[in-house]
Amino acid sequence: MQTCLITGGAGFIGSHLCDFLLRKGFRVLCMDNLVTGSENNIRHLIGRPGFTFVRHDVTENIEFDGSLDYVLHLASLASPVDYMEHPIKTLKVGTLGTHNTLGLARAKGAKFLFASTSEVYGDPEVDPQPESYWGNVNPVGVRSCYDESKRCGEALVMAYHRAHGLDTKIVRIFNTYGPRMRAGDGRVVPAFITQALAGKPLTVFGDGSQTRSFCYVSDMVEGIWKLMNEKYNYPVNLGNPHETTVRELAEIVIKLTGSRSRIVTKKLPEDDPKVRCPDISLATSLLSWRPSVSLEAGLRLTVEYFRGIA
Repeated sequence: MQTCLITGGAGFIGSHLCDFLLRKGFRVLCMDNLVTGSENNIRHLIGRPGFTFVRHDVTENIEFDGSLDYVLHLASLASPVDYMEHPIKTLKVGTLGTHNTLGLARAKGAKFLFASTSEVYGDPEVDPQPESYWGNVNPVGVRSCYDESKRCGEALVMAYHRAHGLDTKIVRIFNTYGPRMRAGDGRVVPAFITQALAGKPLTVFGDGSQTRSFCYVSDMVEGIWKLMNEKYNYPVNLGNPHETTVRELAEIVIKLTGSRSRIVTKKLPEDDPKVRCPDISLATSLLSWRPSVSLEAGLRLTVEYFRGIA
């Protein structure tokens, strides 16, 4: 039985990866300090054969007895609410945490995957964004603690690959949604759904014309695992290439929830990207991967989840 360590394993995407890998017959070590992750996301796995939860902060030294075959480093404060409230912690997770997990993977001879983000492209001047685009990032802006920690993390991963021959992967994750997102984490899908279910106005920043691409979590998890097992060491975009405006998303959520909520607008936050859409031609050719869950189908499942926890 091969062993996978997933940092941030009690988080949104991490917990779905735990489910996915257990179904595939792996032993799963889920590591999380529960700052933004939740035991509720993995409660159904506690006591299951092959699953172990370790409460630990990846910015501290990681010690592990036994063999490791894969290290998937997803630990991060990934939502605007979290990384703006904890900017130093965000930087430390993306840098020290990445350094620690890389060192562990090297010591164990394990394959390593770093969960990067579309935020490395900043407020892009190219749309859609290919992996070759270097980005338009404000290095001292309010979002820089997250953007630059991920850019530094990518540099660390490539340094370990080049200097030590470590088998590393970098996935640039675009907007992903689905069950187990946190209601108050500031991201647009849970924000709109919880507002609509409560009959409150849906808050759109700016005029709502800014675009995002929304990938359902099961598609993202499948893509991550395909990349983990591909002989390729440079960044790969994963996300849905279909662009949707924020206002269109609000209208879809209102329809699916049957809400009578109205849409209200507020000032656009500093450095908020106007467009965000992945060029996934590399993932399509390299991994034979494309997202298959439509936005409306995925939102129906997500609304059902939020109704259940309301």
